[in-house]
Parts: sequence; structure tokens; C-alpha cells
Amino acid sequence: MTFFPEKGTVFFPDPTLIGTPADLGLAYEEVFFTTDDGIRLHGWYVPFQKSSITLLWFHGNAGNISHRLENIALLHAHARVNIFIFDYREYGKSEGEISKAGTFRDAFAAFGYLCSRADVDPSRVVLFGRSLGSALATAVAVERPCLGIILESAFTSTDDVMRLYFRFLPALPPGTVKYDSLALIGKVAVPKLVIHGEHDEIIPLWMGKRLYETASPPKEFYLIRGATHNDTYLAGGEDYFKKLKQFMNNLTP
Repeated sequence: MTFFPEKGTVFFPDPTLIGTPADLGLAYEEVFFTTDDGIRLHGWYVPFQKSSITLLWFHGNAGNISHRLENIALLHAHARVNIFIFDYREYGKSEGEISKAGTFRDAFAAFGYLCSRADVDPSRVVLFGRSLGSALATAVAVERPCLGIILESAFTSTDDVMRLYFRFLPALPPGTVKYDSLALIGKVAVPKLVIHGEHDEIIPLWMGKRLYETASPPKEFYLIRGATHNDTYLAGGEDYFKKLKQFMNNLTP
């Protein structure tokens, strides 16, 4: 337990789904799977015909998977890959109570479930972490084999975010579960694409650049001119999806 509530400061889960991929004309499978501590999580598997690459999507800290529907549809159409997106505990239809420690369990459970599917090539899984999800994608990439990793609107560490937004609070006590992509990114051996909006008002650009600079090759940095935190795929437009598609198409197992 932390000395301030994570829900409402770090996490903003919404239990209500506002739609499904079918509303946008996408075939999909509703999925439920269980974490190692017995929490039942919910997700969507959206296949793309004949694609051998599957994108495992770790979303940000607010809403639920249904709030990514437009983004899912555009990514599916332009990047032309299978997509698996899931909700952390307490988000959407996922059970349990949200916590940093829980999100790590959720992330590894999602990876394990995805790689267990008969219709997924586990050697062709690309991790896509956006905002808060970037920390989870990075942690999974250190511990599990994947084809590549995409980090979008990524932050460096819990400590850096605390200094940015909660500087009036004392340092987190020893033993507190934290996100620390900056400490882990150098251990990720697979190709990395780091994406950041030029005018990100929530996670400053310097954090994305520092992660990129700390990462070991192969790596690439993609700055989206004019983009803020939540409109990267809109501000980037066609070029954004071309970049993602090019990065994934160039990956070799």
C-alpha cells in the first residue's frame, strides 16, 4: 500500500464499455484470461487476414479498451496486423482492484495468454505501450521474447513523474512498487521505436528522448510535430501509420 491513493491519482479506470470493434465493422473475439493471482481480465483479439504479426497493446491510465476503438480501427486498417488489447484489473470488464503491482501481473498474463493462442505466432509478437502502458511493455520486453517494441508518449519513471506532479510530497518509501522504464530500457535487446508528440502536455518530450538515448540499438525515434499527449495518431495522420507499418514490416525473427 502506498501513502497516497493510486486510484484517482495514477489510475483512472472506467468500468463501462462504450462500444465494441463490431461497431466499427471489425471482426473480433471477446477474450477472458486469468492472472497468476487469480484475477479475471478482459480483452479483444482483432485479427487481420494473413498477417503474421500480432500487436499486444498496453493502453494508458484512463478509460478502458473501448475508448481506443477509433485508434484500433485505424491501426488495424493501416498497419494491417492482428491486434490484442486488454484492460488492466478494475478497467472495463476486468475484475479486481487496480494497483501498480497488479498491472505488472496483468501485463505478463496478457503476454502469456496471447502466446498460448493457436492462431498467434509467439515469435511474431510486437509490444505496443502507450503512456502508462509503455512501462509495462518495457518490463515484459526485458523478461519475455518478442519481435520488437513500440513506446509511445512514454515516461521515464515513477520518480520522475512524482517530481513533475507531486513535488510537494516526500519521496516514496522503500519497497514501493514503481515503474522505471529508464532503468530497464537498456536491457531490451529487440528493435525499439520511440514515438512522442512535440507538444505533449502530460509526459514531456524530454522523457521520450531520454528513454531513446538510454536504449541500446537497434532503435529509432519518431517525433510527431504538433501532437499533444492524446492525439498522436491523429496529428501524425497517414505518416504515423506508415511509420508503424514500416517498423513492423522490417522486423525479422
